[in-house]
Formats: sequence, C-alpha cells, structure tokens
Amino acid sequence: MGVLKRFEQRLEGLVNGTFAKVFKSEVQPVEIAGALQRECDNNATIWNRERTVVPNDFIVELSAGDYQRLAPYAGQLGDELAGMVREYAKQQRYTFMGDIKVHLEKSESLDTGLYRVRSRTLAASTSAGQQGYGAGQPYGAPSPPGGFPPSAPSPARPAGAPPLPPNAPPRPPGGAAPFGGHGQPAFGHVRRWVEINGTRHQMSRPSLVIGRSTEADVRIDDPGVSRRHCEIQATDPATVRDLGSTNGIVVDGQHTKRATLRDGSRIVVGSTTVIYRQAEG
Repeated sequence: MGVLKRFEQRLEGLVNGTFAKVFKSEVQPVEIAGALQRECDNNATIWNRERTVVPNDFIVELSAGDYQRLAPYAGQLGDELAGMVREYAKQQRYTFMGDIKVHLEKSESLDTGLYRVRSRTLAASTSAGQQGYGAGQPYGAPSPPGGFPPSAPSPARPAGAPPLPPNAPPRPPGGAAPFGGHGQPAFGHVRRWVEINGTRHQMSRPSLVIGRSTEADVRIDDPGVSRRHCEIQATDPATVRDLGSTNGIVVDGQHTKRATLRDGSRIVVGSTTVIYRQAEG
C-alpha cells in the first residue's frame, strides 16, 4: 500500500470522524500530502553517497475559504502531514536537518480550491542553517494539467536546499543519484525534465510515472489519462513506455507501447502533450 493511501486511511479513521468536514473542503488533505512529497523530490540535495537532504519545514498557503474550513484541524492535520512526510522520506532514503513541521497559512491572493506549498531546510541546532522558503506556485482544484509544479525557482539548485559541504560532490540535477552505462539510469551531468502546458517538472529519480492518480510522480487532470498512464525512464537513451493505459501513448506522432526519447520529443497522453527535455548541466 502506498504512503498516500495509508495517510488517507489514517485521516478517515481518526476519532469520531473529526476530519469529516475537512474532506468536504475544495482542498483535499491527500492532495496536499502529494504536493509535500513532490516538494521533497524537487528540492532533494545530495550531500554525499549516504545522505540526500530534503526540506523539513513546510508552509501550505490556502484561500481564505479553505483556510477557514481547515484551520480548526490545523494541529492534527499538520501532525498527520508531518508523519506522512517522515514515512515517505524513509521510503525514499531522504534525511532531514531538523524536525518536520507543516504549517497552514491563509493567502488572500488564492481562489477557493487553489493552494501553494513552500518549503525550507531548517537546522535543528542553529539558525545559521536556515534557508528561505521557495517561491511556490498556486495549484489545486481546479488543478492545472500537469499536476504539481515545483516551487523551486531554479531547476539547477532549488531554493530551500542547504548549502553543500566544501568537499561534497556536485549535486546531480533533481537530487538523483548518478548512474551510467548504456540502458542504465544516466543522470550524471544531464538534466532531465518534462514540460506540460508551460509547467516544468524535474526528473528527480531514474523514472517518472505520469498519470491521473495522486500517487503518480506527475499528476495530469485529464479524463483521457489513466491513473498510471506511462513511465519515462532516464536510461541512455531515455525511453517512455505505456503502463497499460486505456488510450495509449503517441510519441512524436506515432502510436506506440514503448519509444526512445530525444530532447524535444512530444508524448501525447489523453488530450495532453508532454514534452521531454534534457540538457547538459
């Protein structure tokens, strides 16, 4: 069972249905949980082979209406979200600089159903390790096609990441571990990402699942997209494969089950076009 599903079941099982009203809100807690996972992935920083550091202090900005509905449960919801982040980090072998905190804040600039996640790395023992919150972008319901945009302003080095130690190896883009060899994950100094309706999604791991499910790495709100539609693999060369979707995939104009990708390749899923990009970084 996935981390998000377990999180959702824990919320539903809390005493006397405490969160019953929360689930009627335009913003769903499980959607925020998925956004926090992606915030970790998009801001992961490799310090050395044994340690990949991710943010531990998060702010979830909500519209005035959604904040009013969620605020009475902010303490419990924040604890549950922090626990989910801790569980996800353990699964991904991420580490933190300090305690995990999730805060809810009201934003007058957001419409109902939209929300924004910002994060920073906050050291436990000293304020000298603090980094500013990343400049998040609004998303939520109705969610823009392509799901969760990264809040880091620069794909080369996300805001919220701690400074690298003087003797640490260079950080591969997206926080991915370096690999090499034909047919193997080959991040190295190659940056890889996908673009969906103008939103960039970094490839922070050797594979990227695209689909309509909240557990997909990149979520697309498109009725023609299956829950787990296709998977892009950072092999050398990169490839994409259909995961048994209902409507299949079209790569550079050709219906296919599997295809090799080049910089600029266009993958059509449902009525959405995904552009694969890569560059030496």
